[in-house]
Amino acid sequence: MSRINKLLRAFERFVGLPWESNLAGPQRVWFVVYDKTDERRLRARLTEFEISTKQTGHPYILIDLTNTFAQWMAEQEYRESYFEDPSALDLLLPEFEASLVERIRRVLSSPEVTADSVVALSGIACLFGFVKVSSIIQGLAPHIRGRLLVFFPGEHENNNYRLLDARDGWNYMAVPITVHD
Repeated sequence: MSRINKLLRAFERFVGLPWESNLAGPQRVWFVVYDKTDERRLRARLTEFEISTKQTGHPYILIDLTNTFAQWMAEQEYRESYFEDPSALDLLLPEFEASLVERIRRVLSSPEVTADSVVALSGIACLFGFVKVSSIIQGLAPHIRGRLLVFFPGEHENNNYRLLDARDGWNYMAVPITVHD
């Protein structure tokens, strides 16, 4: 059985368990952790995660973050100057992060998202180098009513997450879903 098949089976078992309702926002985050080399294979099968979620009676909303930075940058008035001097972009990245958190927060707060919903984030790897996933999750945690599912290409060990196997990671309360489950 392929790693993605194993991961999907682990997710199916996990999403079908009873959900605790009295969890804090950070505890409502699930990370589907997979090898970065499986990114395209996982993306090709995202619909299967949606189907598995809906079969357990939970609504599912997918937010693809793949083009988020490019779309945001295209809206910036002085975008050309940032291409000429990319180091100047460092001053603008906090604004991008705030915009990204607000975009996802609007979905999390929408009327169709309930305490039984799964809101899934794909394309997290495309944010690497621009924002930290930990900052995004911290900004969203107070707004999570159901579960926030993050498709996470990287590693998880002892509650330490490393996006794309980066040297620095962070310790987080999210529930990991891995092929080892």
